[in-house]
Amino acid sequence: GTKTRRPITLHMKYNSTCVEPHCFLIMEGAVETEVTLEELQEYIESENRRLEAEHDKFWAKEIVVRIEYKYCPNLTIIDTPGLISAAPGRRNSSQQQAQRQVEALVRSKMEQREYIVLCLEDTADWGNATTRKFVMQVDPNLERTVIVSTKLDTRIPQFARGADVELFLHPPARLLESTILGGSPFYTSVPSGRVGISKDAVFRSNDHFREAVASREASDVAQLEKKVGRKLDAGSERSRVGVSQLRRFLEQLLQQKYFENVPSIVPLLEREHRGAAQKLDDTVAELSNLQEDRLKKRGRHFREKFIAKIHTLVQGSISASPERFGETLADEHIRGGAFLDVDGQPLPHYANLANKHMRLYGGAQYHRAMAEFRHVVGQMQCSEISREEIVNSCGVDDVHDGVNYTRTACVIAISKAKEVFEPYLYQLGFRMAHIARRMLPIGMHLLQRDGEFLNGHDLFLKKVGSIYYSFIEECEKDCIQKCLDDLKSTTRYVTWSLHNKNRAGLRSVFREQVVGGSGPAVGVASEESKKDGGRKKKSGNSSSGSDASSSDEDLGTSPQEQ
Repeated sequence: GTKTRRPITLHMKYNSTCVEPHCFLIMEGAVETEVTLEELQEYIESENRRLEAEHDKFWAKEIVVRIEYKYCPNLTIIDTPGLISAAPGRRNSSQQQAQRQVEALVRSKMEQREYIVLCLEDTADWGNATTRKFVMQVDPNLERTVIVSTKLDTRIPQFARGADVELFLHPPARLLESTILGGSPFYTSVPSGRVGISKDAVFRSNDHFREAVASREASDVAQLEKKVGRKLDAGSERSRVGVSQLRRFLEQLLQQKYFENVPSIVPLLEREHRGAAQKLDDTVAELSNLQEDRLKKRGRHFREKFIAKIHTLVQGSISASPERFGETLADEHIRGGAFLDVDGQPLPHYANLANKHMRLYGGAQYHRAMAEFRHVVGQMQCSEISREEIVNSCGVDDVHDGVNYTRTACVIAISKAKEVFEPYLYQLGFRMAHIARRMLPIGMHLLQRDGEFLNGHDLFLKKVGSIYYSFIEECEKDCIQKCLDDLKSTTRYVTWSLHNKNRAGLRSVFREQVVGGSGPAVGVASEESKKDGGRKKKSGNSSSGSDASSSDEDLGTSPQEQ
């Protein structure tokens, strides 16, 4: 007699030792809590009160209950909220909304093809059956629907003649579909009242309630036989009256469905058995391998296999799927960073770069990144040298107060080379680290595919990944530092090839920059170089080397040497 605003799923399980029902309420996270029938009823009513106070009066989330009992078959019953017939009009909009909610909730349950629908009709006229019409929206022929006429004890007094009872017990096809499950409807009566020890309880025990149900069934049969003036036929009539007859039919139907599904259930059970047996064997083997020496041996073996997979990926391999693990150049730019110019702007795409649309990984992706780097370096240009930079580089020489133009040129060349080239080294290092990091999941995939993966050792595998990433970071830093050392050693010395052996050759290099605005420092330096030209001698070789960090001689020469 408890109504509900949520579906209630009852997992009935036969247990010969349970003389009284043992109820378990299944909460969030599949946590089972044993409750009494009174506590279960109180929980359902509290949910009803909560939902009644909310805007949505009903909730599709099921209340799941498992019941073990001596007098029940192995069966799952889903009790849905009762259908609502709301009156038309704006004043009844809330009831109309509740009606739509309930209908959507019930329909979602009936649409499950493996479910049997138990349609409870509260009517004495089969031509006016609202519940059956709603069920026929999902099951048009009622082939998986059992029709049950409830409250038979209140229907019998409404029939004035025996012919009306005969029409009710044997409805023609024009009133009730002949294709319903079971061939004809069932007729039941349940005595009203609750079971318990509370003041409003009518039945003090479950046995008392079962006796009342059996008594009501016998009373209904006697009243029907009195109305029709004959004994009910045992096959077509008596087997349809009473809760016990409905239960017997559902148990037989359940057994029939079980036998029909045995051919498909047995292979599933065998497959589950094989899977469980394999897991058990793996667990036993895993427990035997938990000794310290064996764990160390397996760890060393996995390390060697992992390093071998990474080595294979670096050398080149087609073992992994490019569709899953490969990256195009555009993807690589998004995840690993693109090369940026001196202003921090991404460089345009390279039309002539090979394999830019191919999904690569490992060594092939490394070669493509290096090709892109060479392309970027080959196309880069030195930024313009301002007059302020030239003047600031013209300092005072160690020997005299003139300007050492050779050193000035070296300072400008070294500074500009470092400014333009050095950022690309850091960008290349980050790109290569991205390519190397991507090989970790690919290597793990290959190990798992080849049956060399360590299952059940998640902490060890996380540690391997952490060590691998730390190794990549250290390699990135070391490589960048070595490249910076090479850059410094390469740009420390500047070699000039002037193709003429006099002072005018070097001066012509700076003439366009210093003429007309070089400032007093350059003018003084020029005059001093003329004064000191006779004191310093320099050979007239066509090329000379200069160290930017050391003191160089001025290229001043005497008029006779010119």
